[in-house]
Amino acid sequence: MFMKKFVPQTYALMRIVVGLLFLWHGTQKLFGFPVPPQGAAPAFVIYIAGPIETFGGLLVMIGLFTHWAAFLCSGLMAAAYWMVHGTQALFPLENRGELAALYCFVFLFISAYGAGIWSVDAARRRD
Repeated sequence: MFMKKFVPQTYALMRIVVGLLFLWHGTQKLFGFPVPPQGAAPAFVIYIAGPIETFGGLLVMIGLFTHWAAFLCSGLMAAAYWMVHGTQALFPLENRGELAALYCFVFLFISAYGAGIWSVDAARRRD
């Protein structure tokens, strides 16, 4: 319980870091930055997943329209899990879908919880 007084700050840090990490997945697909993707991805992955990861990650990171952005990102990761990983094997350890499953449920939690402190949504509510 020693961290209880820091719940708002640790949640905000988690939201910011998760959004930033997700943003990099999108920029990798769209721009080959920070590292080029390994192998060729189908066009729908680049043109649908890339923008959702880039702009959804950015919106979650800064905390703007957080409920909806995180919900969209969660859905994308659920679809990615079942379309890519779930067709190979059932369990995430076996089908290498742990990251997609983890992102799916972290974004689902963020969608339910909202932006919290250190966010544009919180700043907009003060006006």
